[in-house]
Amino acid sequence: MIIPMREMAVNQKGKVATINAAGVLGRRIRDLGLVPGVEFEIIGRAPLYDPVAVRLKGFTLTLRNSEADYITCEVEEEIS
Repeated sequence: MIIPMREMAVNQKGKVATINAAGVLGRRIRDLGLVPGVEFEIIGRAPLYDPVAVRLKGFTLTLRNSEADYITCEVEEEIS
């Protein structure tokens, strides 16, 4: 199933499918290591759900929801 990163739940794992941002934002997202095919896990969210903490390749990064909206992800199952 393909969903935007913003809709993923805490502890849900996925794989980056596409980055739909161009220009500086698209480059920044890719420079952070979020490229198609990379596996990651959502490890937390702030109390108001923004930003989101993502664990990949041995490090944790945070993204604003406005940035996560540009990343579509392949997930195996939904976590309630």
